Amino acid sequence: MPGIDESLLEAMRLPGARGASVVDWISGLALGAVGDAPGGDAEATAAETAELARLATESGALALTGQAPGGLPGDEAAGSSGGDAGGADGPSGKEPPVEDLIITNADSYHLLRFVTTTFDSTVFVHLWLDRSEGNLALARIRLAEMTDRLVLG
Repeated sequence: MPGIDESLLEAMRLPGARGASVVDWISGLALGAVGDAPGGDAEATAAETAELARLATESGALALTGQAPGGLPGDEAAGSSGGDAGGADGPSGKEPPVEDLIITNADSYHLLRFVTTTFDSTVFVHLWLDRSEGNLALARIRLAEMTDRLVLG
């Protein structure tokens, strides 16, 4: 099972990869970084992307709801008695409420993939891709596979 350094090097082998980092979205610190960083400063990029990650994970509109649109009978929430909106694996559980974020601009893609861990799941991988050389669909699939194998600690 690969650690942070091995995972980042694997991410950099994707077509169009310009830079990658593993970031703790609570503290905004980069746990590891490789390649270039947007703006040239990996720590500033980590802090800025951590802010986006916090907004996405703490947003009630983007979090898991546990029910089908419209709350129709027969959905997952049917028969439950109360409970919190996030469920057992919601914002305070093992699984982040958001899988990934994709940000596009004129010349690049930014993928933020949340890492599910057995402890607190406050880590994500940020991959910066050149838009003309990268393949967004392939990068998203490979990043998901990579984060599933990532071992922290």
